[in-house]
Amino acid sequence: MHTWHWRTWNDLPYLTCRLLEPWKHGFFTQHFWSQPPTRLTEILHPTAQVYRVKQVHGDTVLVPSEVEAMAASAGNLSPTDELPPADGLVTDQAGQAVWVCSADCTPALIGDVVTGHVAAVHAGWRGTAMKIVPGAIARLQSQGSQLQDLRIALGPAIAGEVYQVSKQVAAQVGATVVSTSPDDVDETLVALRQLSDPPVLDDPEPGRVRLDVRRINVLQLEQLGVDAEQIAIAPFCTYQNPDNFFSYRRNHQKKAQWSGIVSK
Repeated sequence: MHTWHWRTWNDLPYLTCRLLEPWKHGFFTQHFWSQPPTRLTEILHPTAQVYRVKQVHGDTVLVPSEVEAMAASAGNLSPTDELPPADGLVTDQAGQAVWVCSADCTPALIGDVVTGHVAAVHAGWRGTAMKIVPGAIARLQSQGSQLQDLRIALGPAIAGEVYQVSKQVAAQVGATVVSTSPDDVDETLVALRQLSDPPVLDDPEPGRVRLDVRRINVLQLEQLGVDAEQIAIAPFCTYQNPDNFFSYRRNHQKKAQWSGIVSK
């Protein structure tokens, strides 16, 4: 718990992570839902440029210059125009605020202690099956980042103990961290259960299991060569904490909480 800290703005709570102390950042709660990223950025860093994308549960990661180029080519005249489809943003200059929203999916904020670049990633089960967080790290590496310099915080998301999915979905996601084919569902699930701190748990309903998506992301990162001490997981479940977080699985409402970080 000491890694995560509750902060307040106008008596409204949001979370920060000790690993990301060098950067202005926040995992905002449902209490901020009426505040768009432009307003939330003012809380963190009033002069930062604000970037977000249209999240589509994919694996595309963009840099702000690409977002701006897409907006220009589309003839967008205002921030309310169509956003480019993507699920991750990696900064390419200082003073850029990048944002993602989530309601059960994993919000991942990443910072490089040497370059100052940061990333914000929306990693649901589909994005995790496509290894979007390693994809964001690959973009950081293309800009000069070294793995040992990264700090990664996985924010509030639905916990594995309550996230029921089909065995097929669990196998598709789990095949990214074990040497089996996602087509062989049973073999993949057996391999996942043999891992330390298994990312799948039994479910009483036939054909279903419980899936810990954040644990899968940690395993993907460790297989890249990221040390466990460079990663922090928020000890909060969106589904089980209705006072602070929206949960689509719980309420089936299209509402979410924002998570953002500002580059140095």
